[in-house]
Amino acid sequence: MSELERIAGLSQDQRVLLRPLVHTTKVFWIWAGILAAVTLWGAAAYLWQVWNGLGVTGLNTPEYWGIYIICFVFFIGISHAGTLISAILRICNAEWRRAITRSAEFITVLVISFGAIQPILDLGRPDRVFYVLLHGQAWSPLLWDVCSIGLYFTASSVYLYIPMIPDLAMIRDLKIRPTWFYWFLAIGYQDTPRSRHILQRIISVLAVVVIPIAVSVHTVIAWIFALTLRPMWHSTIFGPYFVIGAIFSGIAALIIAMAVLRRVYHLEAYFKEVHFNNMGLMLLLMSLLWTYFTFAEYLTAWYGGEEAEMATFWSKISGQFSVPFWMMVVSCFIVPFVLMCRKATRGVLGTSIASAFVVLGMWLERFNIVVPTSVHPRVGMPGASYFPSWVELSIMAATFSGFILVYMVATKFFPIISLWEIQEGRDDAVREVSERVNSYLPDTMEVAKT
Repeated sequence: MSELERIAGLSQDQRVLLRPLVHTTKVFWIWAGILAAVTLWGAAAYLWQVWNGLGVTGLNTPEYWGIYIICFVFFIGISHAGTLISAILRICNAEWRRAITRSAEFITVLVISFGAIQPILDLGRPDRVFYVLLHGQAWSPLLWDVCSIGLYFTASSVYLYIPMIPDLAMIRDLKIRPTWFYWFLAIGYQDTPRSRHILQRIISVLAVVVIPIAVSVHTVIAWIFALTLRPMWHSTIFGPYFVIGAIFSGIAALIIAMAVLRRVYHLEAYFKEVHFNNMGLMLLLMSLLWTYFTFAEYLTAWYGGEEAEMATFWSKISGQFSVPFWMMVVSCFIVPFVLMCRKATRGVLGTSIASAFVVLGMWLERFNIVVPTSVHPRVGMPGASYFPSWVELSIMAATFSGFILVYMVATKFFPIISLWEIQEGRDDAVREVSERVNSYLPDTMEVAKT
């Protein structure tokens, strides 16, 4: 019996959500081939960089940070899609979360992995990454960052894995995939009321634990900038500013993933209009918060009028970096505000367009933080310029393509929507309706007495 025939007798939810695991189209392989080719090209570019040194990049004195550090901050920010959004929705017991938590948590774990390698790419001698652990100074924000990202990756991986156990056990029992793989991952789980109760208690604890860890990660990344005496970096607002930006970009990335999964795997019944409407409202809120923090940051720099600060400030407002700066403003505020403030445009198309602009704008925001300050140092050096080389652009493209490729492959081994949570939601809905209706009806015992 084929795997497609084996799932034919399952419930409707199981058939729809398990179909991607047992059926792969030609289009999937075409896209996988394209993404793999881009990733391999980036890997070759990195080998060229290792062999020839950082001289093949656009990095220079005083611009020691460029595309790699921009992508590092950007990817770690995207990772907040899963932990914060999923955890907060679980704690608030938002019923509409059930279809989106799994896809969000996958984004978190995979993006952290690709983000964490960016500082290694920035090293001329990647073997020296171990020196951070062997000779790190306890008061160095770089060491804090290594520790916080390691803890964040561990907590997020556990938070992804634990809620997946019932689905892994179901796939194991159905034998629609290599049994040994799911037998190992399911760790002997049996779906009994006691097991389900223990599982939900663990998930509740993890949801509370991962939130402060996620907030601390991007706060520490902000401190790497803020604890240096560089123009427009040395600011107390950077911690919360980075956290807001991370949640903002994470929501946008999740909306794009939902739209793609909805179209590719025909999940219109699961990623519904209400999900995009609610996510659009969250995107609107974060856009307003991001705009407030950005205005506060630039107003403070302008009002202070400090010479080094103003050189960086004007280079963004009307100088050599004005184009990426105003593109950032349009992408992160104008477009999402115009589209998300109206319910008519908070559908799949509208939220997807707004999210695409937000992802672009948040990458440009990281660019506007890193590059203008670096090329306008406080120490009296003449101004410099920076433009990434083909090596940096190739590696950046490989990072994006590698993430998308791994995410695609993950959907072929794990249900991208939590089966047991969907079924639990259906059971809860029936029970809630039953209890509510029964509360209005005459009690049978009282009727018998009369």
